[in-house]
Amino acid sequence: MKILELVIRWSFIVAGEATLEVMPVEELDGSPAIHVVYTAKTSKFVEAFYKVRDRIESWTDTGLNHSLLYKKRHERGSVKEIVVQFDWEKLLAQYSNNGKKINPINIEENTFDPLSVFYAFRVRKPDTDNCIKINLTDGKKIIKSNARLIEKQRITIGDKSYDTILVEPEIEGISGVFVKTKKSKMQIWVTDDKRRIPVRIKSRVTIGSFIADLVSYSQGDNTQPLIKQGQ
Repeated sequence: MKILELVIRWSFIVAGEATLEVMPVEELDGSPAIHVVYTAKTSKFVEAFYKVRDRIESWTDTGLNHSLLYKKRHERGSVKEIVVQFDWEKLLAQYSNNGKKINPINIEENTFDPLSVFYAFRVRKPDTDNCIKINLTDGKKIIKSNARLIEKQRITIGDKSYDTILVEPEIEGISGVFVKTKKSKMQIWVTDDKRRIPVRIKSRVTIGSFIADLVSYSQGDNTQPLIKQGQ
């Protein structure tokens, strides 16, 4: 199991924390599946006016070709329990919110959900324009998501420096892990190696910009703290 822990900052304030976990391969409807879990919560100071408690889960096939199931528990005042089920024989995605279904939508082959798409971007090769294009759906609409590889940068987080690739994904109109406001820009710095670990994410929400920095990375029992206590 791989676990990434991130601290989220809003301006100079610690706004919350998030984790990304890649669980051991498990069976889903009789087939092996990759299970990814994302959780996020705001700090006590921020939740006084902008409370977030999210748990998002995604299952894909082991070849990372498409999504199999997507679940999102979203708590921001009220609670939403969102489920997206994928039928690859009929090429349909079925969305439900707190048990209430809407009409299923048609999807194309190799379509991902808003969480697994980040992992799909990491294993795809860019085209001649240095872009990676992937089909994406939240169960209500489908778009051609695009991630542009901007440049290589060396960045420092705490007392550790990383050689990274700056990626700017375009996922406008899809409700996902990091919600963007209109005309805003999301930026992700991933390590410039085969692991493609996201070490910094910068985006904008209703109350302003935030930065999420990686503070620890573990694989099995091997945990690597990346920022010293108090930084």
